[in-house]
Amino acid sequence: MAKLEICCFGIECAQVAQEYGADRVELCSGAADGGLTPSYGYLKLAKEKLHIPVHPIIRPRGGDFCYDMNEFEVIREDLLMVKEMGFPGAVIGILDTEGRIDIDRMYPLMEIAKGMQITFHRAFDMCINPLQALEQLKNLGVARILTSGQQQNAELGLPLLKELHDKSREIEGPVIMAGAGVRLANLSKFMEIGLTEVHSSAGKSVPSSMNYRKVGVTMASNSENDEFTHYCVDGPTVEAMKDFISITEKAVV
Repeated sequence: MAKLEICCFGIECAQVAQEYGADRVELCSGAADGGLTPSYGYLKLAKEKLHIPVHPIIRPRGGDFCYDMNEFEVIREDLLMVKEMGFPGAVIGILDTEGRIDIDRMYPLMEIAKGMQITFHRAFDMCINPLQALEQLKNLGVARILTSGQQQNAELGLPLLKELHDKSREIEGPVIMAGAGVRLANLSKFMEIGLTEVHSSAGKSVPSSMNYRKVGVTMASNSENDEFTHYCVDGPTVEAMKDFISITEKAVV
């Protein structure tokens, strides 16, 4: 059966995803930055409370995916920590200044990660030549590529997603996993092109439990952010997506 990975910004979200049938969790912090390395506390609790595979993202900051030496050392140390804690996989991605896969830096990371499944994240969507990048990631031993098909959302990227999926099957390369805007409403489109893994937030906004709310003071650099709501996985949506995948695959058989 096709696998459903849920992006989770916290342990509570991950527990909901697990309860409602997610196959795997990508554990992150920093929702406003598109996903950053979770803290040691998050990682420790994930090991204690979750039994489905958890793949933490290793990303030291928001923005682009071209890192200086200090940032690369942070990535390296965080990957070592995640491996030593016993996680079965991790999510990483590094590009050079010209938008190519940074082979010189990816190679030592893949050496550290031997025995783990590595997902190359949406840095792939910023690379200059996706088909060449696919070949390079195959040679590196990457297990899967999380991509929107180099578009703002994966539905717009369907043509490239299909091309990448077909090419990857031909060369026995990484699994192509669609992500960014994958929802129950458009899930059928990704199943129709043969994808075997999809990535979704399956989320909703939840109001803060705060009763007192200080007016005129914000902790966010973007003053338009609503600090009295937060993202959480919606369990019934996860369940509905898994049910849809199951029904669709049975119909094909």
